[in-house]
Amino acid sequence: MLDLVLAIAYHLLIFCLFGILSSELIAVRPGMSQAAVSQIVAIDLWYGALAALILIVGFSRAVFAAKGWDYYANNEFFWAKIIVFAGIGLLSVWPTVRFIRWRRAGDSPDEADVTSVRRLLYAEVILFALLPVFAAAMARGYGEL
Repeated sequence: MLDLVLAIAYHLLIFCLFGILSSELIAVRPGMSQAAVSQIVAIDLWYGALAALILIVGFSRAVFAAKGWDYYANNEFFWAKIIVFAGIGLLSVWPTVRFIRWRRAGDSPDEADVTSVRRLLYAEVILFALLPVFAAAMARGYGEL
């Protein structure tokens, strides 16, 4: 039963994280108002919280669920997922910093800054697409060391 609960929680969290990332990509636009920037900061807070929960639930799943840590620790696709998730996390740092600066500045961010943040958000989305690919391969036994 624990395996099922952790799997459901994990997948729901992943879908929510993708929804938040999509919301940021839609909301970050040239000419944003200060109210929009404040809303993006709030959305980004959820992004960080969900990412932390995914790590907690994901590693709990790897350690305590049906397949056990040995299965995951010896799978190349598991480590590829971890690396990609870490890459997404690293890419998300700059937009978070920019969002906070935009809010503190109290005016609309300039178009070049918005464009650079949007590029990073697109890169996160592209990397995000690799996560289910690696998960599907791993679930079918590919990548065993």
